[in-house]
Amino acid sequence: MNSDEKAVISGALPISEVEPVKVQSCPECGSTKLMRDYDCAEIVCMDCGFVITAKIADRGPEWRAFTNEQRAKRTRVGAPLTYTIHDKGLSTMIDWHDRDVYGRSLPSGQKAQMYRLRKWQRRIRVSDATERNLAFALSEITKIANNLNLPKNILETASVIYRKAVKERLIRGRSIQGVTAAAIYLACRQCKLARTLEEIAQASHINKKKVGRSYRFLINKLNTHVAPVKPSQYIAKFSNQLTMQGKTEEIAYKILTTAKELKLTSGRGPTGMAAAASYIASVLTGEKRTQREVAEVAQVTEVTIRNRYKELVERLMFQMAL
Repeated sequence: MNSDEKAVISGALPISEVEPVKVQSCPECGSTKLMRDYDCAEIVCMDCGFVITAKIADRGPEWRAFTNEQRAKRTRVGAPLTYTIHDKGLSTMIDWHDRDVYGRSLPSGQKAQMYRLRKWQRRIRVSDATERNLAFALSEITKIANNLNLPKNILETASVIYRKAVKERLIRGRSIQGVTAAAIYLACRQCKLARTLEEIAQASHINKKKVGRSYRFLINKLNTHVAPVKPSQYIAKFSNQLTMQGKTEEIAYKILTTAKELKLTSGRGPTGMAAAASYIASVLTGEKRTQREVAEVAQVTEVTIRNRYKELVERLMFQMAL
């Protein structure tokens, strides 16, 4: 043990001189199993118990948190990184309150200066055509997501998809509204959230064919694989819109699972199969809904529900009391 380590152990050296000490092994037994005990401010060997260094500095925060909620409230950082803003939320904003750090009002000359700084800061946030395109498109994506009450992960995924399209220069010659709607639909498909093209087109006020054309274009150019929609993904949505209980939803899931094992879902539309399963489950549990009500929610015709209903009842051998 050298003189510096002895001085560290005895506490003769100040903390500023202790911090640079980097201990790799125990000087007594040569073990590398060392433990940093920040409660006692020591580095201890786990084999022989020798205290190697004392008065180590805790480089963590000065506050303590015992739950995730406390940790989130006490953390002093900026806004999180997000792809829904064209600059990813990393730019600074000049507050519109004309007050200094002490809360006192600024003089008239400084108010005019802050006004000019605020104006130019707002201008330089969007510097070129690409950022202007992103700023407008991401605001459109946020607007459509709010109209459809989509979760945050769908919004972030759609923003990333649109950024990839801009990077690959796929936006030229196409409308921003069509590509943004297609990006949201692609994000819903990737995140396995049941949303139809009709709903996306209605929320974005664009023709359904235009949204579908842009969606196929993004799929081909971005080399993205999207799994086919499963009928079970629509069950929860239909049950919520029809205000049915959880037992009815569970029975509808079991009906679709059995139908999949018998390969009855092959070649059938997922919305039609999910609507027919929901209708059968509502009849079995006594929460009967008419075929017209289910058809309006699923956005399919009553004939489709009737045909799928007959196939499921015959193959699964249900005894329906209508």
